[in-house]
Amino acid sequence: MLISAYVSWAGTAKACERADAARAFAQAYVDCQLSPDERQAVLAVMVCQLDDPSPKVRQALADVMASARQAPRSILFALAEDQPDIAARILLLSPALTDDDLVELAGCCDSYRRALIAARPGLTVPVSAALGEIGDMTEILVLLENQHAQIAPFSLTRMAERLGEEQSVRGALLARQDLPAQARHLLVRHVAEAFSASSLLRLSLGEAKSRKVCEELGWQAAAVIAGQVDYSEMPALVDDMRRAGQLTPAFLMRLLCRGQADIFAVALEMLSGLEERRVRSILASGRHHAVKALMQAAGLEHGIAPLFAEAVMLWRDAVRAVPEVAFGEICEGLLARGERLASTPDALALLTLVETMRREDERRGLRLRAHDFLLETAA
Repeated sequence: MLISAYVSWAGTAKACERADAARAFAQAYVDCQLSPDERQAVLAVMVCQLDDPSPKVRQALADVMASARQAPRSILFALAEDQPDIAARILLLSPALTDDDLVELAGCCDSYRRALIAARPGLTVPVSAALGEIGDMTEILVLLENQHAQIAPFSLTRMAERLGEEQSVRGALLARQDLPAQARHLLVRHVAEAFSASSLLRLSLGEAKSRKVCEELGWQAAAVIAGQVDYSEMPALVDDMRRAGQLTPAFLMRLLCRGQADIFAVALEMLSGLEERRVRSILASGRHHAVKALMQAAGLEHGIAPLFAEAVMLWRDAVRAVPEVAFGEICEGLLARGERLASTPDALALLTLVETMRREDERRGLRLRAHDFLLETAA
């Protein structure tokens, strides 16, 4: 009877009157003071109002339903799929939409509506994960700018994988303190690729030189990230480096000469297939031949395995001393044994890298001493 009465009345009522009626019906429903039968009748009327030709009527429903915890799911979904200004309040604010509802809506709606979901206060991990998996650049930027959104580390990594080539996304991700090391490494690779694609760089340095410069920047950035990563993140980071082809002898030597033994060990575990306990035992106390065998099991060629074994022995000496002083002695020790260790062209190339690192350490030390001298002079 209520539906019949409403339909009969609505046929001659003005749009503003129908909107007032919609607002009254919606408020009566969310106030929860109706009997079950009355609630069902009111719900049926609101379903009819969803088909009203005037957006004012549907906007009136949305205005009430947007803040109601008892709003019916069928009405919310219909309003969420309505024209943008009607859907906006529902998608942005409705407390009645569950995580499952929001994930479902994100999967079937357009970019504008997903951006509204991404801007919701208190966005939870499951919804952020869904948006991170399917969202385009605009939606991801809205999500990353939402300071109240809960975003899991794996979602940040997924965003870096999917959209890391976009400069704006890279910037938003790199600005986050909670960015996982694996994601940071992915973004650095994207930066290196963008840098190498620069026509200005290629014209200035030439194709071969620009490629070499970009590769070197990539290695150095990867080494810096490796030196700052938490132990729990190391396996994922090392696996990403392995898939990117970065676990080269040169990179491993950089890690070892810089005293980054934890991530060096994780890399050997992954490359050799040996258990963590076995790898760490050999690195910590194994004899020279056992260390050399470990290096060969990790895929390092026979000609360079002795060089790595010698570096491990020097690292052991370094950890017994003051680290920030003694780790530089790994380079010095290897170069002092250079004549004996440079048995192959690959070993000689690694020693050349070690010499470069030693010079870098030297320059860094000189700059620090000069800085200290200037401070003393100024005082």
